[in-house]
Amino acid sequence: MRFVFYTHSLASDWNHGNAHFLRGVMRALQARGHQTHAMEPEGSWSRENLIADRGPGAIADFERAFPDLSYEIYADCFDHEAALTTADVVVVHEWTDPALVARLGQARAQGARFTLLFHDTHHRAVSAEGEIGGMDLSGYDGVLAFGETLRETYLAAGWGRQVFTWHEAADTSIFHPHPETAPEGDLIWVGNWGDDERSEELETFLVGPAEKLGLRTLIHGVRYPNHALKRLSEAGITYGGSIANADVPKAFARHRVTVHVPRRPYVESLPGIPTIRPFEALACGIPLVSAPWNDAEGLFRPGDFRFAANGDEMTAHLRELLSDPDAAREQAERGLETIHARHTCGHRGDELLEVLTRLGVTTHEMEPGQ
Repeated sequence: MRFVFYTHSLASDWNHGNAHFLRGVMRALQARGHQTHAMEPEGSWSRENLIADRGPGAIADFERAFPDLSYEIYADCFDHEAALTTADVVVVHEWTDPALVARLGQARAQGARFTLLFHDTHHRAVSAEGEIGGMDLSGYDGVLAFGETLRETYLAAGWGRQVFTWHEAADTSIFHPHPETAPEGDLIWVGNWGDDERSEELETFLVGPAEKLGLRTLIHGVRYPNHALKRLSEAGITYGGSIANADVPKAFARHRVTVHVPRRPYVESLPGIPTIRPFEALACGIPLVSAPWNDAEGLFRPGDFRFAANGDEMTAHLRELLSDPDAAREQAERGLETIHARHTCGHRGDELLEVLTRLGVTTHEMEPGQ
């Protein structure tokens, strides 16, 4: 089958987590005998910021890391209908321009042969209902929502005909342990500031415990305001700026423990959605301690990682994991086992094919030469 994915950007993961997942899903589908192609708009916000941050070479770095992934950039005058004449499945991410979302739905309603799916991996359905509610999804065959509570939100609002839960997962072609790399530091956190959606939580569950324990701590991410950078410096934390997602596994390997600090909208309004970061960390075999969130769907087993209810518990967990190598190793191995059993992009590729089967689509591998 020929899959086409409309995304904000495939080439840039600058403050754009969907790129992580999409790259892995495309590789997984290709491994199953399908063809994939991504479409991203000219001048995308993430791509422009990536180039401004790390220079034009950052795009070349992506292409070296993912030489097997095909994508193109479209301008306002692009003929989407002509470009999709050979597509079997088109998946449109929710950051796509609403006018184009409607245009693709209209093409499908007027008889286009492809199956058309809308893919939501954000909290705007609850934090900015008007933006999602204003999307014209009437021509879409289905919606892929990255958590059961988001699926229920779509159903309750009447958005989309059929809505399926499709969680994010780890791209294990990139995210895996690097036992050949010796740890140099104690704690690493990879994440963006988050528009003040978790500023208090970052202080409570990351900065404060790292400072109290005097840990050799490294933070990678973008959009950190000056007052946040000042606080990191005061706490003795190294700020490493942006990092290509393909480089994160080796950064994990150079440290002994990591944490997860979810954004407030997910904790309060979309329980059961951890976002992609914990999947990626556990796939690298590093012990993880998480700030509170409700694993409402039972994605993980007890012991895959630890929960900390407050800063004191986070401090205690970090102290124990850093002082007890056996406990740290056992926890890391357990988390890695769950990722391999349930949460790889290979699993999600299979789940997407199952969704298509439920929609009445006959899935088939590409014949040689097609």
